[in-house]
Amino acid sequence: THTHTHTHTHTHTHTHTHTHFSDVILYLIKEMLALDPNQRITPSEVLHHPFFNPGLSKSSPCTDMSSTGGQNLVVSQQPSSCKREESQKISCSSQTSEEFSQQEYVNASANTSSSIDDLEISKGTFLGGHYEVEGFLGEGGFGIVTKCCNTKTNEFVAIKVNKNNPEILQQAKMEILILEQLRGLDADRCNIVQWNDFFIDGDRICLNFELLDQSLWDYIEDPENQGLPISEIRPILHQLTNALSHLGSVGIVHADLKPGNIMVVDRYECPIKVKLIDFGIACPASTVIPGDCVGTVGYKAPEVMIGSLFNEAIDMWSLGLVAVELATGYPFYPGRNDYDVLKFIIQTQGQPPDHTERQFQDETDYQSNDTRSIKLKCLDDLGLMLSIMWGWEKIQTVFVSLIKEMLALDPNQRITPSEVLHHPFFNPVNATMVLIKKFYIVSFLSYCIHKLGCPQRPAIYQTQKIMR
Repeated sequence: THTHTHTHTHTHTHTHTHTHFSDVILYLIKEMLALDPNQRITPSEVLHHPFFNPGLSKSSPCTDMSSTGGQNLVVSQQPSSCKREESQKISCSSQTSEEFSQQEYVNASANTSSSIDDLEISKGTFLGGHYEVEGFLGEGGFGIVTKCCNTKTNEFVAIKVNKNNPEILQQAKMEILILEQLRGLDADRCNIVQWNDFFIDGDRICLNFELLDQSLWDYIEDPENQGLPISEIRPILHQLTNALSHLGSVGIVHADLKPGNIMVVDRYECPIKVKLIDFGIACPASTVIPGDCVGTVGYKAPEVMIGSLFNEAIDMWSLGLVAVELATGYPFYPGRNDYDVLKFIIQTQGQPPDHTERQFQDETDYQSNDTRSIKLKCLDDLGLMLSIMWGWEKIQTVFVSLIKEMLALDPNQRITPSEVLHHPFFNPVNATMVLIKKFYIVSFLSYCIHKLGCPQRPAIYQTQKIMR
């Protein structure tokens, strides 16, 4: 189970020392990206963060809660990505974390891939007797994902066809066990892909899922969606945090959260609805063993990369990186391997506990190249970059505060889905009041220090450190 060794309430009420609402998201991002997993904000804390409660705004044509039990925030009627042209929908795809990278994600054109050839499946093939293959949606080391028509009901579904080898079959069985545990959850309300059933086709295990539109990775690859407005980021993060919160309620670690494993239900909806997919390497938190290799390079939490014991907090770290990618249009910590990523983390956030860049380099003789599009000295610089790049005003600091909590290096300190949903990023009005209060507190303390005759610069610096 997720052990949280400190209380984050102080973060949301004492860390914001600037007068702009943007401070709230800056500090939330810091807590999400805390290097020490024991200091990383939890989903429960994130869900209570003002970032996720925008309140009523004169500038918004609509502020409402969706019909899914208030889980999805409607904050904008027409985000920039709303498109008018129609195109054929594609479905959820599953990727095994270590077997192919985000950039190698294969969509509908994957029908010439080696996996498809190996499985001897083509358009028109029948799976399980009455699922006719209409197309191919994705592939990975596990096998392929196909778009199929149920000839009995004329319903379209996504069928994940696993290869027939002992390791993959065992992984498929474990995925079924996880999906069975999730059956008790309302898939729509919890923002988790609907699993219909599984069946055996010859010697292959096939998983039947609802058909969705496209992956979030494909969505943000569209030039129109690179660097999403805050009105789109907020509902996406809210829904994903909601998903993590529900996974945590049943003790499940997703372990491979990334844009390719997040599906857009319908890209033409405003705001879009997203669902978490691919539980191929998900596991109960109680069964984690130190050294377990999970996740995808560039989205793994530090504790996974250094072989430490981990829990649900690794998903919050990954969500923090997804949040930065949504805001900037670029992966925050790209790299060819874990060493590259750890180097970038150390340069930006400092050294993870009990691990050094030099130690890894000495042990492996590995030299890395810098592949980043974004080079920041600290996470606070992300707010300035967003202001310069996209003209964000006031909101960027709040957004970065959320990212910090998602990327907390200590998984025990990483923000939880519940906490994300209550982050100030979702409540600009309340967040602004919090920041104004903090500003006056710091100003008053600075005034008192000045009257006492203390050296002003160091005193103010220490005061601000205390407030944080």
